Amino acid sequence: MDEQEIEALVIERGALWLALSSLWLEREPRESDYAAMVREIDAMGLSLQALERVYRLEMSPVMARYQFSMAGQWREFDENMLLTRLVRHYRRLNGWRRTSWSLFSGLTTMMSRYRFNELVVRVMVARGERPPT
Repeated sequence: MDEQEIEALVIERGALWLALSSLWLEREPRESDYAAMVREIDAMGLSLQALERVYRLEMSPVMARYQFSMAGQWREFDENMLLTRLVRHYRRLNGWRRTSWSLFSGLTTMMSRYRFNELVVRVMVARGERPPT
């Protein structure tokens, strides 16, 4: 990926990644956090399946490191550092890496899955769909 492709990726995905990063914060996401996530998801026109891929493969491998760290200083993320890490991960996310992250995504999503499930319900409600009971 050259510099222009990286810039295009950040323009395409950056706002979504930053909005979804609230799923991994130490505190519970606020209503405004969920609303921002739903807006970004709708702005990109993501299906629920595509949203799941972004969550499991693009973000969780990077974001889970914050949750498993002992530092405890992750109430907010440095946006530039976060985007740099997400871009670096995304650039390497092909072939065997994609397969291995798919296999191990249960481990990287376990601490934020309930928040993601809440987000999915909110996306479905915003789209006029009936969430699962």
